[in-house]
Amino acid sequence: MKEFHTYTLPNGIRGIHRQVRGNVAHCALVVGAGTRDELKSEYGLAHFAEHAFFKGTQRRRAYQVNCRLENLGGELNAYTTKEDTTLHATVLRGDFAKAVELLADVAFRSTFPERELEREREVIFDEINTYKDSPADRIYDDFEDLLFAGSALGHNILGTKAALARYRSEHIHAFVRRTHTTDQMVFSSIGNIAPRRIEAIAARYFADMPATVRSFCRTAPAPVAPFERSIARHTHQSHCIVGARAYGILDPKRLPLALLVNMLGGPSANSMLNVTVREKHGLSYSIEGSYTPYGDAGIVAIYFSSDHDNCDRCLELVRGQIDSLRTRRLSTRRLALAKKQFVAQLAISMESNEGYMLGAGKSYLVHSEVDTMEEVYRKISDLQAGELLEVANEVLASPSLLVYR
Repeated sequence: MKEFHTYTLPNGIRGIHRQVRGNVAHCALVVGAGTRDELKSEYGLAHFAEHAFFKGTQRRRAYQVNCRLENLGGELNAYTTKEDTTLHATVLRGDFAKAVELLADVAFRSTFPERELEREREVIFDEINTYKDSPADRIYDDFEDLLFAGSALGHNILGTKAALARYRSEHIHAFVRRTHTTDQMVFSSIGNIAPRRIEAIAARYFADMPATVRSFCRTAPAPVAPFERSIARHTHQSHCIVGARAYGILDPKRLPLALLVNMLGGPSANSMLNVTVREKHGLSYSIEGSYTPYGDAGIVAIYFSSDHDNCDRCLELVRGQIDSLRTRRLSTRRLALAKKQFVAQLAISMESNEGYMLGAGKSYLVHSEVDTMEEVYRKISDLQAGELLEVANEVLASPSLLVYR
């Protein structure tokens, strides 16, 4: 933790800062509240609340919120996941305090005015329509809905138009009061600002907020039997996902699994699936693997699209590559190359200060610590071929299947 400065405000909000050279500073308020914290009557409300934070506060109207940093050349944005809501800003170093003040204003003093919510509903309706027009995006949500059926993880982030049409200002206020508690918040920052000054600015704008504590616990998803499902979507291509439940974010096996998935279908042109399905057989333009860990579960997914006539052949090739990882121990040379590639990809991704800041905030929220890159490299270097073989057989022994035809 030497490269990070950490602190805790009296109301329980934790902070983490990394000082780096440069004229640009980034900051974020990471809140451990997402769509899995919605009640059954609230589906889509976490994402609606994220949009609504920008629609006016006790001190500012919507246009004043939107112009506060943009007039300075900066940016204010937000996103929602199944477990988190993040408000973040990017500004010149000299405007950092203005960014923090604005984050505090929208996070704690938003009024969610009805006239603005009515307009924003239409924006999200359009977002839903865009999502429905993209089978490559939609199939991921449908697959998670099946894989986590009956669980709070088993519904998509956007919600439905019918549900959104019912929500009013009081519904958003109630959701935010229940889920956006200070014990579930981390203020993350990165920039050429001294740690003492960062802590003083954070205290100035966040410390006077009352301390609140989450009053509910998340429920782990129950097991679901492997399945094979085909859905008629009348798309020009077949879209397919092969995947399975995986380790949660606290499981030490998440790192060997991440390495395994990177070998299988990572972003490189020499991933096993890209070489076999695209380069060797020319059957798919888009094929990739991903691993998404949640607090108490995770998901591994292999996605591809192909001509309808080639879908079954692609599936056969994908299953062949999965079986090779489950039955053949990696050679010393191949494992070393996989580790080198994975480490380099992580290092390159960390060149983005904004990405580094967001990742550190999430890690500190979940783990109460952040590994330095050197510590991550060491953990990857220590992985053994037997660990990867064990993980492959635990996670990928009986994958599920969803196909759009």
